[in-house]
Amino acid sequence: MTLSTGRRARRAARREARRALPLRRRLLPTWRMCLGAVLGILLIAVGAFAVLYVIVPLPDPNAQAVAQSNVYLYADGVTEIARTGAVNRTDVDIERIPVSTRQAVVSAEDRTFYQNRGIDLKGMVRAGWNTLTGQGMQGGSTITQQYVKNYYLTQSRTIERKGRELLIALKVDQQRDKNEILAGYLNTSYFGRGAYGIQSAARAYYGVDVSELTLPQSAYLAALLQAPSAYDVKTATPANRERALARWQYTLDGMVQLGFISATERADTAFPDPIDPQPATGLAGQAGYLVGVADDYLVTNRILDSATLRAGGWRITTTFDQDKQDAFARAVHDELTDELDPAARPATDTDVRVAGASVEPATGRVVAVYGGPDYAKQPYNDALRQDNQIGSTFKPIDLAAGLSSHRGSSSDGLPISTETHYDGTSERPVTDAPTPYAPPNEDDIDYGSITLRQAMVKSVNSVYAQEGVDAGLAHVRETAVRLGIPADVPGLDPANTSMTLGTATPSALDLAGVYAALANHGEAHRPWSVAKLERVNPGPGQLDVPDLPEQPGTTALDRGTADAVTDVLRDVIGPRGTGAAALDLGRPAAGKTGTTDANLSAWFAGYTPELATTVGLFRENPKTHAKEPLAGTAGYARINGGAFPTRIWTSYMGDVLDGTVVRSFELQPTEATKWPVIGGPSTTAPTSASPSATLAPSPPAGGTTGTGGTGSAPIPAAPAPTAPRRPTASTGPGTTLPDPVITIVTPEPPTLVPPTRPEPTQSQPSPTARPTSTRPATEPGTTSPTRTPEPTHSPAPPPTGATKPPSTSRPPATGDPATPPPA
Repeated sequence: MTLSTGRRARRAARREARRALPLRRRLLPTWRMCLGAVLGILLIAVGAFAVLYVIVPLPDPNAQAVAQSNVYLYADGVTEIARTGAVNRTDVDIERIPVSTRQAVVSAEDRTFYQNRGIDLKGMVRAGWNTLTGQGMQGGSTITQQYVKNYYLTQSRTIERKGRELLIALKVDQQRDKNEILAGYLNTSYFGRGAYGIQSAARAYYGVDVSELTLPQSAYLAALLQAPSAYDVKTATPANRERALARWQYTLDGMVQLGFISATERADTAFPDPIDPQPATGLAGQAGYLVGVADDYLVTNRILDSATLRAGGWRITTTFDQDKQDAFARAVHDELTDELDPAARPATDTDVRVAGASVEPATGRVVAVYGGPDYAKQPYNDALRQDNQIGSTFKPIDLAAGLSSHRGSSSDGLPISTETHYDGTSERPVTDAPTPYAPPNEDDIDYGSITLRQAMVKSVNSVYAQEGVDAGLAHVRETAVRLGIPADVPGLDPANTSMTLGTATPSALDLAGVYAALANHGEAHRPWSVAKLERVNPGPGQLDVPDLPEQPGTTALDRGTADAVTDVLRDVIGPRGTGAAALDLGRPAAGKTGTTDANLSAWFAGYTPELATTVGLFRENPKTHAKEPLAGTAGYARINGGAFPTRIWTSYMGDVLDGTVVRSFELQPTEATKWPVIGGPSTTAPTSASPSATLAPSPPAGGTTGTGGTGSAPIPAAPAPTAPRRPTASTGPGTTLPDPVITIVTPEPPTLVPPTRPEPTQSQPSPTARPTSTRPATEPGTTSPTRTPEPTHSPAPPPTGATKPPSTSRPPATGDPATPPPA
């Protein structure tokens, strides 16, 4: 038998054996078939790759390198805010780039750079696996691939672009020296602050030539490549700052791993704090702040990445209203800046800063922000910063959580309502709290038994610290996040009881979104600031214009709960409320003041049916960026939220709403919380107030009657169809507000009459505390309520019957020293 005859016989035998198998076995391919198929696919793939490698040329390096300005427009789509985007780049030779800088970039971005052939298959597989297993989106691109993307291709994320990137990277690696590739990458990469290339980055972050960069500086610039704008430690959120420092440490650890530096040298390396950002040309005044808010929206929502945005060529129509923006800047100047005298009071009237934002409740459109006085002089956008505690402006969230929790209060075990009574004793220890806490009330005043409504009007810390715990701190946090406070801001930790009094640090824009949701009956819209995105000069080779996301509302609270909170916050803007200065607005409004411990910040957040606006005030050392107390500002011993923040809010809101139709809130609070309004301008009577539960204001202090007895409160008359011009009330030292007494009448239990106390946040300054105000008196013919004096000074002694017990009879304060209670 010949060899060929033997093969034929064996094949025939295998065929006969296969025919004898069951059908299901015959349908399965043999191992020879599988091996043959795999080899065939591999041969086809290799052949196709070889053909593509030959036919795909290196594109013109300048084909996609045409840089243009970005054009930012106001909401009208015509009026220009600013132009930005001119590429700030100066190419340098590899010899001018320090060796430590090159090594840091390799350690941060591609540790196999000197060994790979332009692509790293292991890295790509590892990145894909990490992404699939939930370890976050990770890239497997080498430095060569990133250079190809920056220099030859675009930033678009398509399979076709990725395929071309791989082919061109292989070609570039074969045709170029590694140092040439590294130099090209460093000259084309974006580092943030408008800086393209390592030379511009060295100037932007450290004010030096690239050749003068030190090892730690090089490591930080290398760390920036992963997230240029987010990792700028001078403007980053606290969370992103931590990520930036971790990336810097990762870079240094890589340098040790690759043998570039020793472990000792690594241990001796300290973080090199960069210089403050320098303002870009054309962004002076308010323009830079508006551009910053729009850019932040585009980048954080992943509509455009930082590099694509900074490369220019976009026409961006924002949501900002020019008239409202001008009004915000004017209100800050008129109500605060004019009151400051840095020459006479350099220790207290310098470095005073304001953060503000204004949002439409029904849509979430950001119509105005206040990030600072002039971007050319202060290139920090205070409207976006997340490092100021918001104090008692958090209490409405506590109340909303309590009303929606269906849990009982610690006082009577009944479901929490706006009329639930709590013990308002100052420094009363919170029961059932995760951490010991006994916050003092402002001026250490004891209020005795007091309702949640009255405690909101007086901003009683001891009450809302306990109420938040009763509602469930996890539920309070969940409510805050649903309303719009970012989940990752510092201070929003249910493990700390002090969270209930506003240790969280959302931005002014975040807080405006929260109050806009309350104004919109519980329907929340995340604030948005870009209405339209276009290319300036669309043409061949340009990037596709991404679609802007929809802006749907989400139900953060049911309407009954949200409206019940609004009903209470209307009383804050009343003669006895901490926001009494906002009565000058002369139309239905609701809001809450906030003052933090040590007087480090003061807030007012409020809204009408049309507009929600927040104003925050703080002082900051311009060199160390440490917060400084507001005490002494403008000659006042203490600055509360009811002072300058409320005045600025009232001035701005009065200006932008002047002459518009007056709208009521159209509240539909839950049955358990429908109570008449006790103060403030209101256009409607309560829809279903219980006849056995009436809130009646007593005559002003010094009148003929005191507390007790059954009273009836007249319903305020409805205002005219259009708002009158906002009157300006006198704020001189002689101004005194009436201090009405609230009498609560119920059949059972017996009538509770809270003690009459002077308003701690509205107490009258002594005649010597400040010169007599020159602010004009109320216009003739107006009937606006008397304006509240701004900040408080020394509190007046409590009236008879409300004397604070001696300290020896009080339980010891056990508050958390790390997070002292906001006032």
